[in-house]
Amino acid sequence: ATGFRNVSFVYSGDLSSFFLWCLFILSLVQNNVITGVYPASPSSWLFVVIAILATMYTRSDPSMGLIAKIQEHLPVSDSLSIQCRTVVSAVLFSTLLWFSLIFTMRLCLKQLLSYHGWMFEQHGKVSNTTKIWAAMVRIFSGRQPLLYSYQGSLPNLPVPTVKDTVKRYLESARPLMSDSEYERMTTLAKEFESSLGNRLQWYLKLKAMWASNYVSDWWEEYVYLRGRGPLMVNSNYYGMDFLYVTPTPIQAARAGNTLHACLLYRRKLNREEIKPSRVPVLNVPLCAAQCERIFNTTRIPGEETDSLIHWQDSEYVAVFHRGRYFRLWLYHAGRMLSPREIEQQIQRIMDDPSPPVPGEAKLAALTAGDRIPWAQARKEFFSSGVNKRSLDCIEKAAFFVALDDDEQGMRGDDPAGNLDRYAKSLLHGKCYDRWFDKSFTVVVYKNGKNGLNAEHSWADAPIMAHVWEYVMTTDSFQLGYTEEGHCKGDVASSLPPPTRLTWDIPAECQERIERSLAVAQALADDVDFHVLPIQEFGKGAIKKCKISPDAFIQIGLQLAYYRNRGTFSLTYEASMTRLFREGRTETVRSCTSESCAFIRALEGGESKEVCRRLFRTAAEKHQHLYKMAMTGGGIDRHLFCLYLVSKYLGEESPFLKEVLSETWNLSTSQTPLQQVELFDFVNHPEYTTCGGGFGPVADDGYGVSYIIIGENMINLHISCKHSCPQTVSTFFHYQFPETTEKGKIETSKLIDKMSLLKLVRI
Repeated sequence: ATGFRNVSFVYSGDLSSFFLWCLFILSLVQNNVITGVYPASPSSWLFVVIAILATMYTRSDPSMGLIAKIQEHLPVSDSLSIQCRTVVSAVLFSTLLWFSLIFTMRLCLKQLLSYHGWMFEQHGKVSNTTKIWAAMVRIFSGRQPLLYSYQGSLPNLPVPTVKDTVKRYLESARPLMSDSEYERMTTLAKEFESSLGNRLQWYLKLKAMWASNYVSDWWEEYVYLRGRGPLMVNSNYYGMDFLYVTPTPIQAARAGNTLHACLLYRRKLNREEIKPSRVPVLNVPLCAAQCERIFNTTRIPGEETDSLIHWQDSEYVAVFHRGRYFRLWLYHAGRMLSPREIEQQIQRIMDDPSPPVPGEAKLAALTAGDRIPWAQARKEFFSSGVNKRSLDCIEKAAFFVALDDDEQGMRGDDPAGNLDRYAKSLLHGKCYDRWFDKSFTVVVYKNGKNGLNAEHSWADAPIMAHVWEYVMTTDSFQLGYTEEGHCKGDVASSLPPPTRLTWDIPAECQERIERSLAVAQALADDVDFHVLPIQEFGKGAIKKCKISPDAFIQIGLQLAYYRNRGTFSLTYEASMTRLFREGRTETVRSCTSESCAFIRALEGGESKEVCRRLFRTAAEKHQHLYKMAMTGGGIDRHLFCLYLVSKYLGEESPFLKEVLSETWNLSTSQTPLQQVELFDFVNHPEYTTCGGGFGPVADDGYGVSYIIIGENMINLHISCKHSCPQTVSTFFHYQFPETTEKGKIETSKLIDKMSLLKLVRI
């Protein structure tokens, strides 16, 4: 199921670990067999064999002579009877027939999943074609799929035509350009389409014929791994704890349950017991390839490009506390440690009085600064001896854990300000207390609040969000705490204490660390962050107007930006392409001519009827673009790949160069709530997840992440930079639709103070 490069194994050496490792390998083999024959099941082979043998005993030949042909060329001993040869030949024929049926079913399912007409139908109006298609998908999908069962049946991402991509690009650029600029860009686009574009397209189609996905490998390498700037703020993102609840104020106990819940998720992941993600309603499967590198994965710095290394398994985590690093084993005598045992081990780390050695406390600043100095320092100071062993321990860990001495959360006399500081802490911390190269870092604060910081290259945010949803709910509702706030369970007396990692960091390396820290600190200090929980309305009120909640928020962001800057901006909204094999993301260009027309009418004092009609048109346009992006009809990944092909061929394209140099001043992304069955917002409204966020993409722009919680809440995470006088995260918030009375959505300077709900209601 893995199929990734640079896969290694971690084996600690004792007998119990050996048996655990053997069981793990056997489980992998079993799952690979089940996944390999899906949508059939291994037991169906026996059914086919029995059916063929039964028909033979009725003196009929279902093979039309093939069994006799196999018998003639069967390389077996003459001592076998004719009847035995016939049975062996029948079994071989049955096996070939079984594989042929599997191949046919998988091919049919792949063709069925290539149909996306269902997505473009009106809500509540399902055509007969879609009904027949849905029935066929259920027939060919098989039963009880494992996590990776659908991988071989997912269609490949199609390559759009150059003509369609150019047309859609010009359409998206029109509201952002003057007449002369648009005319010039149209000329460049037409020249590209009629000349170089067709040649580049031929090479791209050639790649699409043999690659599982013609975008994803290049996207991972050139957008992420070849980036030479800091990962912190620029690439990594964060996820928050519950907004109003902290299950226990004891730091070690919260860490115990959180780490144990992570291990439970990893066990389900290794056994492929996690249900494949699907599009709601019609249960269309999504690609699960990104799940393979959640745990045991590290980004390794290089001078020209970084690399991702994934180990098959790891039995420990690396823990940072007060400038020291520890190895914490999570298994003992072949079993997983209980939450109470992990709490005890965490407490041992916190009670350890030893100080950090010179250079150790701020070592992780190397992962927060520029990549080239880190790659050079790693090669020079961490390629041998004790430093290499300790660095290997961190990089091969299941994940990284940071025990912070700060208290965070929505608390005290300034809950809004503390929530903003909580977000900034998760995003960058002190710039040396997160290992930004690890697939993810679990952060546990002194007051029991927690969160995570995740590296972006190995997967997109919905994958990590799925993990974090499971961890939060398992921690609070499944594992729980005692009345005193400690983890439940017993503690084995024979547990060895966590191991302190040792370092020998020379003065020259310490200087490199300080330089990286200075770069990272300047970047962190420049980040302005604001978290905005909107509790007075949510998707329930919006959907009553028959408007997509995502379109509503996106148009609201456009309106806020226009009031903030007095102009429109090229807007990035991330959309998934996981309907296709190894799909990652595509861009929805949310700023459209339709949304601009609505905002101009709204700000220009047009009548309610005109604004209502324009708003609905803009929302429908946005939803169409989003669906196009999800189904392979986006333009930005296609243009990106055409640009890379031109570079490989040494060709210069003024059109592609200009398109790829455009700045996304407004970068947005929705974090989906995927496992809704885990959250009971009706009976437990206090257990509200706050989602997560990311830093601004442009120095003079905004980064906006949002999550729609239940029916009555939306959380926004808004980031920008202090160094740009035109961007202030809180000012952007004040321009966004605010709330007054329950059921009304009002914005400042809205016509006659009319709520957006009333404005769009028909």
